[in-house]
Amino acid sequence: MKPVLNWTLATVAAATGGVVDGDPAMPVCAISTDSRSIRPGTVFVALRGPNHDGHDHARDAVSAGAVAALVERGTQPNLVPRVDVEDTVTALRDLAAHRRSELDLPVVAVTGSTGKTSTKDLLAAAIPGAWASPRSYNNEIGVPLTVLSTPAEATALVIEVGSRGIGHIRWLMPAILPSVAVITNLGLVHLETFGSRDAIADGKWELVEGLAEGSTAVLPDDEPRLQRPHPGPTLTFGTTEDASVRVTDLTTDAQGRPSFTLEIAGRSHPIALGMSGSHNALNAAAAVAAAVAIGVVPDVAVEGVAGAVPSEWRMEVHHGRYTVVNDAYNANPTSMEAALRTVGAMPGRAHAVLGEMAELGPVTAAEHARIGRLAGEIGFASVVTVGPDHGLAKAAGGANVADPDAAFEAIVDRIADGDVVLVKASRSVGLEQLAARFVEEAES
Repeated sequence: MKPVLNWTLATVAAATGGVVDGDPAMPVCAISTDSRSIRPGTVFVALRGPNHDGHDHARDAVSAGAVAALVERGTQPNLVPRVDVEDTVTALRDLAAHRRSELDLPVVAVTGSTGKTSTKDLLAAAIPGAWASPRSYNNEIGVPLTVLSTPAEATALVIEVGSRGIGHIRWLMPAILPSVAVITNLGLVHLETFGSRDAIADGKWELVEGLAEGSTAVLPDDEPRLQRPHPGPTLTFGTTEDASVRVTDLTTDAQGRPSFTLEIAGRSHPIALGMSGSHNALNAAAAVAAAVAIGVVPDVAVEGVAGAVPSEWRMEVHHGRYTVVNDAYNANPTSMEAALRTVGAMPGRAHAVLGEMAELGPVTAAEHARIGRLAGEIGFASVVTVGPDHGLAKAAGGANVADPDAAFEAIVDRIADGDVVLVKASRSVGLEQLAARFVEEAES
């Protein structure tokens, strides 16, 4: 499927409140924020970030063939063609909102403290012909880019939506306007920025607040903070008898891949996932519930999720002389616990290289210590932590080192053939290259 925008520069200006310097009739077929991926018909949106400013690359983008650069007023007075706007991040969202208004198809939006990306991947597999970003594009930049890249032939749009504070999802709503809102769970993620557990619930609930009347919310069956009224039906998922989509008979194989049964409307649907992690059973239940909400036959949805492929660095299992589980994309108390339990149940002695779980605020020390104790209780043969670990290594009876190279040297000689090593941390720690190094060593 190829993205299709049938716009002009005049369309871009009208959607963003911008002013064109150039030919307003120039055709536009794509939007990009990366000056290195420009093709004919692309509008380059110059975004400011903490470490870069896209305005520095606006001229290069036009030279590379961009139909125009969308920039903030006064920054590029001599660049033609261009579209001047007040704020390029807001303009990107407004472009996505315009694209959303053109799309006549179901939109399933997924948020939650953990499991968003995996549920997005499962949903994309559960809905035949659905479009979803192949990456974890869930912030104020990624959500608009996902919407803007929706091909004309897509049957549905699946959007992953993150939130680091109250109002974040609400701000994105003009670009989302979901037909179905999924909240995977509530956990201690971004507590530092949300401030409280109740605020986390309120922030995620903004996705449900944005539903049109009669649209469906898909919610975990065991979360009292999400038992709130909204003007439409609710489907639940979980393990209780009251769940609309119920997980039963859960087991995992030697690679940590779950097999289970989904009970839906009185029928049993056995399923074996290709994704590792017992927690993905609940993510699959959420995905099937959302697919059913837009009219997908349960048998079709179940068959689809069984073949879903996870995004990179999320419980990637690599086999060699020993097994490496690369879960280095992110970490929080819920996902860390799930990964430890999954790896601990796999054949062979278990080892772990872990990094900090970021943005936990006042519970940072307590949650790191709890995870360390859990690793000890599960029976990990060795635990090494990288950088600030807030007491995790001490609680696990392990060692703390300064950097990934030191972590590799500290643990590699302890790993025997047939063992398994987990690599996991918050994204800011950057352990994905360490995981790749273990994979290379295991395959040598």
